[in-house]
Amino acid sequence: MAIVNTEAKIFACTQSVELGEKIAKAFGEELGNVITSTYSDGEFQPSYEESIRGARLFIIGSTHPDPRNLMEMLLMIDAAKRASARHITAVMPYFGWARQDRKDKPRVPIAAKMIAKMLEVAGATRIITMDLHADQIQGFFEKPVDHLFASTIFLPYLKSLNLDNLTIASPDMGGSKRAYAYSKALESDVVICYKQRAKANVISHMELIGDVTGKNVVLVDDMVDTAGTLTKAADLMMERGALSVRAICTHPVLSGKAYDNLKNSKLEELIVTDSIPLTQESDKVRVLSCADLFAEVMQKVHNNQSISSKFVM
Repeated sequence: MAIVNTEAKIFACTQSVELGEKIAKAFGEELGNVITSTYSDGEFQPSYEESIRGARLFIIGSTHPDPRNLMEMLLMIDAAKRASARHITAVMPYFGWARQDRKDKPRVPIAAKMIAKMLEVAGATRIITMDLHADQIQGFFEKPVDHLFASTIFLPYLKSLNLDNLTIASPDMGGSKRAYAYSKALESDVVICYKQRAKANVISHMELIGDVTGKNVVLVDDMVDTAGTLTKAADLMMERGALSVRAICTHPVLSGKAYDNLKNSKLEELIVTDSIPLTQESDKVRVLSCADLFAEVMQKVHNNQSISSKFVM
């Protein structure tokens, strides 16, 4: 019997077309042709305009709110399954709704678990994502999950800055593991911010654990939403004698007053990836592309090669 070589095809959801084009170029393929039709009431329908029968599909799309982004990914997967694609890999640079990864009070959903099941039921055979809000979310899937780390992008940039007296900081207790991993790679000290929230996105109190006097501080987090935590932490560290404060955050959600918060803060620079497209320009935001990282991993997945070298931390 002849061996059938599965063809690789790359498509992008509408919210991630720009990143999809970069990934496809780095992969060495053209971005596939998919058209999304919208009804007058807002309902929409994606349609693959080329044959995908027997192909290995990579569908690129971050699922940050609004909910349309998640729904489009699900419809794209379902359409691929019904068009007889052999493998369907959901490439989700930002896995949205991941902050709801447990019941932290009665009568609330575990959205991350629910979405994992929705992706599998739709027909995804593999998930590739980056810097999940909680590593344990991988356990919600019964399909293989390749969880990449943006540290492979950020570490070379941080090293290129040649900062003296570098100190890595976590903006909260939950991110201490990530901060320690960065500090180990950079051979630097670590400080941690302890915060108490009055409610979601509202900090009632923040305290600093560690000394930042005379240090160039880099805050490390998986995402930045309103930038309230980061900017408050940066201002606190400058008050405590830090020379400069930067932040690296993989996913630039940047909602609400985020851009104003950044502009009015003592944060020197916010370094992010293009997992989510920016909604506006800012002198304080530097974007490092994750396209090469995803393209390389997708190549290795397609060729059944090891990707362990990409799990830096």
